[in-house]
This record gives sequence, C-alpha cells and structure tokens, in this order.
Amino acid sequence: MTTRDILDDFFPRDASGRPILTTESGRLGVVVGGSLSKGLVVKLDSGQSVEELAVGRYVVVHGESRRFFCMINDVSLNSANPAIQNDPPDISDPFMREIYYGTAAYGTIHVAPMLMISEDGKPKPVKTIPGHFMSVYNATAEDVNDVFGAEDATHFNVGAPLELEHTQINLDLKRLVERSIGVFGKSGTGKSFLTRVLLAGVIAKGQAVTLIFDMHNDYGWEITDERGPKVKGLYQLFPSKVTIITLDAESSRRRNARYDFEVKLGYHEIEPEDIAMLKGTMNLTDTMIDAAYTLRKRWGEKWVKRLIDGRSDDIDEIVENSNIQGGTLTALQRRLERFERWEFLVPETVTDSVKTIIDLLVDKRQNVVLEFGRYGNSLEAYILVANYLTRRIHEAYVEKVEKALGDAAMEPPQLLITIEEAHKFLDPLIARQTIFGIIARELRKYNVTLLIVDQRPSGIDEEVMSQIGTRVTALLDNERDINAVLNGISGAPGLREVLARLDTKQQAIIMGHAVPMPVVVKTRGYNEEFYKAVMQGDPLDGKPAQSVLGTGGRSRRVN
Repeated sequence: MTTRDILDDFFPRDASGRPILTTESGRLGVVVGGSLSKGLVVKLDSGQSVEELAVGRYVVVHGESRRFFCMINDVSLNSANPAIQNDPPDISDPFMREIYYGTAAYGTIHVAPMLMISEDGKPKPVKTIPGHFMSVYNATAEDVNDVFGAEDATHFNVGAPLELEHTQINLDLKRLVERSIGVFGKSGTGKSFLTRVLLAGVIAKGQAVTLIFDMHNDYGWEITDERGPKVKGLYQLFPSKVTIITLDAESSRRRNARYDFEVKLGYHEIEPEDIAMLKGTMNLTDTMIDAAYTLRKRWGEKWVKRLIDGRSDDIDEIVENSNIQGGTLTALQRRLERFERWEFLVPETVTDSVKTIIDLLVDKRQNVVLEFGRYGNSLEAYILVANYLTRRIHEAYVEKVEKALGDAAMEPPQLLITIEEAHKFLDPLIARQTIFGIIARELRKYNVTLLIVDQRPSGIDEEVMSQIGTRVTALLDNERDINAVLNGISGAPGLREVLARLDTKQQAIIMGHAVPMPVVVKTRGYNEEFYKAVMQGDPLDGKPAQSVLGTGGRSRRVN
C-alpha cells in the first residue's frame, strides 16, 4: 500500500477530486452567537454546503443538558477578512479554493429556537438558549416524533417536514377543532386541497361534525384537478359519514353528482339581518337597511316578497306613514329583485331545511356539504344562504347547549362550519354584528367553531384574527396579508422569511393551537394512497347504498 493510498483513507475525496471535509455525521456547525429574542447564529462546518440548507428546515442544537428544536429562518455568507469582498480570490485553482472555503470565507445560518426537549423527552417552551460552540445537527425523525408525537385516535398526519419526507407531522385534531381555524394562501396555492385534507382528518377521526358551504363544488362528490384528472370528494371517501345537499339540483344532475335533497328557502324566512350582510356586495346604504327593518315590522314575515311585487298602494302607505323616502324604497326594491333569479328562493317551503340540517348534524352525526352549483358564481347568493343557515343553526345549538347544562351526555357534538371568501363575512365594518364574528369570538362556548378559507386575510377583522386558534398558511406575497397572518405569533420576524419563500404548491406553515410549535410541511398528496389511508375507518366503503332521509334526492349509504 502506497503512502498516497494511506492518505486517501484519512482524507477521502469526492468524484471531482475535492477533499470531503466532514466532522460528525449530520452535523452542520456550531453556535457562535445570538439571543433568545433574535435567534441563534450558527457557523457552518467547512464541509457543509450552504446550498443544501433552506429556510423552514429544522435543526437541533445539542446543549449540555437538553436539545433545542430550531427552525432555519435565514442563510448568509460571511468572511473573516472584509478585504475578500473587495478583492475576491481566484478559486479556479482547487488548492486556493480549499484554503478559502470554510475558513476565510464561510456560511452561517440563523435559527429560531422553538422548543426545548429535556432529558425526560418532553418538549417545553424555550426560556433559555444553548451556550457557545454547542453542536448543531439536522433534525432526525426521532427528534420530530419527540415534538409532534405519533398518529393516534386524535392525531392526524398532514404531511412531512422539509427534508424529512419519511417523517410525519401529526396535528392534534381535538385541539384543532376547539378553536376556529384559518386556511390562507394566494390564489392557486391549493387552499381547497389543503382544506379537504384537514376535513378528511376531522371526519375520519370523528372529532367534530362539519357543515361545509361548498361555493365551487370542491368538497362533496368529485373535483376536477387543475392538472386534469378528477379526484374524490369527501362523500366518496366517507359514504356513511357525509351527506350532500344542494341549492342547484340541475347542476348536480349535470355533473352526475349524488345528493340527498335540494334546499329551498322561503322569502318569508328572510330577515333584515340577512339583508344587512349583503351591504357591500349589493351596494346597500344604511338607510336601505333601516328601511328593511321598518318593512319587516310593518308588513311581517312576507315583507320581502311584498316589496319585490311593488304594489303602488303598498309603497305609498309606507312613505306616508314612516320617515322612509320613496327613492330609498325604490332603490331597495331594485336590488332585491335579483332574488327572483335564484330558483332556490320560493314563496313557501314544504320542508324546514334548517331543521333537516340540524337533525343530520346532531342526531345522525352526519357531515353536511351544501353545494351551491351555478349559484356559487354569485357572491350575493353565497353570503345570503351561508348567513341565513348559520344564524339559525347557531341559535339551535345555543338552545341545545343551555338545555344540556349539567348533563354532558345531552350536549350536541362539536360543529365545525367551513366558509370560503371569509373576509366578506368578517370585514372589520360588520364582523362585530355578524353571526360569524360572534362564533369566532365565542371560541367553543357553544360547541361551534369556524374553518375559514381566504386569500386575503388582511380583509378580516383584527379581533377575529386574534381568536383564530390554528392558522394554516400557504404562500402569501402581499405584505398586508403576511402581517395579518403573523400578527400575535411569537417569533413573527423569522417566520416572515419562511412564509414568503414557500413553494407555490403543496407547502404550508402551520401555527397555533393544534401544534406545539410553528411547522413548515410538505402536505400529503390528495391521491389514491391518501384515499386508502383515510377510508379504512368507513365500514360501508364499497357496500350498497341506502337512503339517509327517506324523501327526495339521490340514494346514498348510511349505517
């Protein structure tokens, strides 16, 4: 054996002939500075490439008596001699390259401590930092599992941390549904797919019943992926646990989508509070809304239809006997005439849709998807129906919870209401009066919480945002939206860089009540593998269907 062979054993080289300068397996570098408030500065070892590190990745600092679980929030280049920046060396010579790399010129990463893992293996809040020159390593699967635990009856796998594809991030679904949830992201980042993953977990684990206002038919029977193939809706995944109702039976038949019954709402059931929610979308003034309250008081429950019909003697009677101007009534009438284009509004209803939905949610413990069909393209229709149903369902839940005081067995199940275009319901000017604002502020007082899906979180009232327990955020590039999502979150400056650099698809950062620390995940694919994993708990998968309601709609499967 030659001297060269012996040296090669001690100093191995890669395929290009460059020496492989490694220290310990998985080690990245050592702590050289930082603080608890601003994070730690880590000098990378000479054999560690800066290009292999990215913001959002997890590392672990091994202190003297505990491990510090940290997230990378910045990567930078430094040099021992500032003159190098003004007169860079010629690194075409491999010898000079090896001299400079990792010594005179080196990389650093800035990491934010998220949790401490003590000797007993339990994660705890960070109240101190490791000392100088403590070693920093890539987080392992064991480190991640120590923090997020294993998948069980209440924990659901939503994806994997960056660079650890074979490791799971498990959300605590019980804590998730205890408070309202926000799913945010710019258009095209996959908010609907991410929401379906969360809802599938809640349904599969039975942690809540859900009422989903499905604006674009994205959750019920079948969905067309942007890439072409169709994917299964929640009904196909959980045929015994999901009921589909529709505002537009014609659209459902055209799409060959099953449904249980068609929802019809009566004009006589519409209240001025429902009209007030349409102030922004229908350009209603305060005087028009005041007029609606006056009409309801004078004409009773048929006030909407009576105004739309617009008999001259009715209009004259109101003008003469109230302070409402004729022009105000005429303007309100013109706006409410749009209701006549919505076939789901009828003069009289045969069945009570609200009672039917409550029976499905409370008695049958069904998860209800309300598909809007072609009416999903009308924001006014979506806001009217969502507000109308939610206000009455919430009233029924309040009554049931108060009757059950002292007897937990009589309490209705936890209800999670899903709405899209949430900023239209939770605008700062109206959020304090709307039922959705009330639900968000109540937390889980009456067993009702929200899952809001929106691309403009900056349009949501700050007080409501502060009450959102868990925030699941895909890519955002608007500064106001980023500020809104991170408002009140510990370590927000570091997370800002992470949030702004997420991939446009299948990546999100989860913060809040359902996770022990902010976590960046590559979300699970919504595919055959996912279907198989979540459908295992549905005993009727593949079995013949039976009617869930006994009247109307298409056949479906139940216990």
